[in-house]
Amino acid sequence: MIRRTLMTSVALLLSTTAVFAAEWTPAAWATQKTLQFRADCPDEGEYWSYVWLVVLDNDVYVRLGTRSAGRVDCSRSKPMTAVRIDGETFDNVEMIPSPAMTERVAAAMSAKYPTDLFLRYLNHPYTMKLVAKGR
Repeated sequence: MIRRTLMTSVALLLSTTAVFAAEWTPAAWATQKTLQFRADCPDEGEYWSYVWLVVLDNDVYVRLGTRSAGRVDCSRSKPMTAVRIDGETFDNVEMIPSPAMTERVAAAMSAKYPTDLFLRYLNHPYTMKLVAKGR
C-alpha cells in the first residue's frame, strides 16, 4: 500500500512538472523570427498561421496581414488562440488588438526583419498583443 501511494505521488509530481514546464517568457523569444497561432474558422477548420513577432516592454506583438486578420475574425475561439513558439505550445493565449502600438511595432519589425522594407507597405489590419492566461 505504501509503495503504491509513493508511486502514485511520484507520477503525479512528474505529470504536474511537465504541465508547467512551458513558461510564457517573452524576453526569451526576442530573437525568434516567427510564431504560429491557431484559428478555428467554421469553413476552414483548425489552421496554424505563421507570423513575425517582436517583443516590446516584455510583451509579444504580432502584425497581421489581411489573410491572418481574416482568420482571427472568423475564429470561433477569438479572442483566445493557441500559440507555438520556440518548440512550446501555449493553449490559452489572448490576442488583444493594440492599435496604439501600431507605429512602434512597425518600427520594431523594420529593424528586426530586412524584408520588411517591402512588406511594411502591405495592408496590416491588426497589431495584436499576445497575453498568456492561466492554465
